This record gives sequence, C-alpha cells and structure tokens, in this order.
Amino acid sequence: MSITTTSTQPAGARKAVIFCCDSRYLPYTAHAAAQIAALHPRRDFDICLCHGECPLTLPESLASLGLRQIRVDVDGRFEGLRLDPGANHDVYLRLALPEALRADYDRILYLDGDIFVQGGDFSRLLGVDLGAHPVAAVRDNIQWRTPGRRPLQFARLGLPGARYFNAGVVLMDTARCADMDLLGRCVDLGRREAARMIRHDQNLFNAVLQGDWAELSPTWNWQYSWAARLLAEMRTPNVVHFIGGTKPWRDTVGDIPPRYLRTMSAFLECHFPELPPPAVAASPMRPCSPRMVKMLLKHLVSARAMCAYLDRFEDDFSVIG
Repeated sequence: MSITTTSTQPAGARKAVIFCCDSRYLPYTAHAAAQIAALHPRRDFDICLCHGECPLTLPESLASLGLRQIRVDVDGRFEGLRLDPGANHDVYLRLALPEALRADYDRILYLDGDIFVQGGDFSRLLGVDLGAHPVAAVRDNIQWRTPGRRPLQFARLGLPGARYFNAGVVLMDTARCADMDLLGRCVDLGRREAARMIRHDQNLFNAVLQGDWAELSPTWNWQYSWAARLLAEMRTPNVVHFIGGTKPWRDTVGDIPPRYLRTMSAFLECHFPELPPPAVAASPMRPCSPRMVKMLLKHLVSARAMCAYLDRFEDDFSVIG
C-alpha cells in the first residue's frame, strides 16, 4: 500500500505547519491558520491543510493566506483500525504525514483545528533541537499535576507507565519518523490490539513511542480544562487547545471567556457567512456560580503541582529529552 499526495501548489519551504481537517471543521481550522499567518507575514514555512477522502473548498476571501491544500491518499493503509461511531479513517491522517510529505518537508508541526493562537514564533519552534527523538509534543493534561500517572490505554495494553503526550500539537522530524517506521508500527499495533484500543491515533503514538519523545512547554498546547483554564488567562499560552466537547463555537453553558467567541465569530461572519450562529450561552459563567467555585478550589489545591510542572521550562523553546 503506497501513500500518494496531490496538492494545489508545490512546497515553498522545507518546514511546514500542517492541519488535518474535513469540511465540517474547515471554518475553525482556517481561523487558526489565519492567526498563524498573521503572526508571520514573511514566513519561512508553509501552512498546509491536509485532507483525505473528502475535498476542502476554501472561500476566495482567504486566498491571500497562500495556504497549501494537500490530499493524502493512504490507499487503505488504516483499514482494521478501530473507529468511534460516525468517524472515518481520516482521523488517523496525521500518522501518515511524515511518510507522505518527507520529500517536501524536513520538519512538520501538526496542529488540531480546535485551537486559538495567541502568539509565538512558529518558525523558531519548527527548528528546535529534538535530540534523537522523532517527535516533540506537550504532555497530556492528565500528567500535568501527576507526572507519574499511568494512562488508561497503557494499563489496557499491559504497558508500564511513561510520559504521555497530547497529539493536538506534534512537531515531527520526518526523516526520523520514517527511519523508525513510526507509521507502520502504529498501524500494526492498532490492528493487533483493536479490541483494546481507546479512541484513535494519540494512543497509538504513545503506545509505540513509550516515552521516546521530546517534551515541549505547555505554552504550545495549553489544554483548556476546568482544572487549568484560569491559569491560562495569567500565563497567556501561545496555543490554547479546546479539548473535550466545549468549543468557542459550541459552549451552551458559558464556560469559555467571551473574547474567544468574539474573535472567532468575526472571522466566521467575514469568511463563512453561510454558517449558522455559534451555539453558545447568552452570557459567560457567573463568578459566584458553583462551577466557578469548583474551578477556584481545584486551582488552589493543585497550585504547587502546577508550579512545579511549569517551572521545568525556562522559556517557550525549552525542550526536555
């Protein structure tokens, strides 16, 4: 089975920021891509939108961003891997990026589409030293306060505890990934253990690598949960990642600060006016609400552990091997 690609334009650099999405997520992914483009008006990296079976159609109003669109055909490579109800095999597409695009790029920074970009030098991030590791990423938030916590997927597979990363932001060295056959090993494990796997490629990445990855500062993937969201307003991470079901465009209880919705709504109204208004609460969470009190108590209890975690990184570009 061979992986092939077709694209709207040739590669313009040897490194790239890449999103994988379908038409449903295109508006939100395009918003994140536009934020990165605005930070780097004379960028030395490509910004790409990758897709599988279903094509993407960007509005003409975004043509000035110069986004490279790439179709990745994996030729059935992901057959036999487990799928959540309603999902298709495109959910595994990021696994194929290093092999599919090795001829074009030496470094790839993969990003999920449900993010909000607030700052950061993405060009410099693309060039950080990974040592001998094939990828760099940020710990999953289950290990922010309890770094020794054993992920449930590891327990199901009978694996020992190890560092476990969130795959919403992954910096990939394409040559190292290909040389160690990371894709093949992930697919083999996923087929062999399909009955015991949870969700999709994040667990495959981690089960195969077993801690063999470089650790980035959480400022590049601040996973927006009730246990750390208030700190995000003080730390101002470069990339806020809206994990879980609550998003700036889908927040019926008012969990997320209005500033995220305002920025995204303006973008959607300009470039995707055909979309219905976001399904969000009429007002944000009240300071005296039980949910806010719960968050404040959680932050208080976990403050020491969070400080210990954050203090491990001297700056945004610190990498822990």
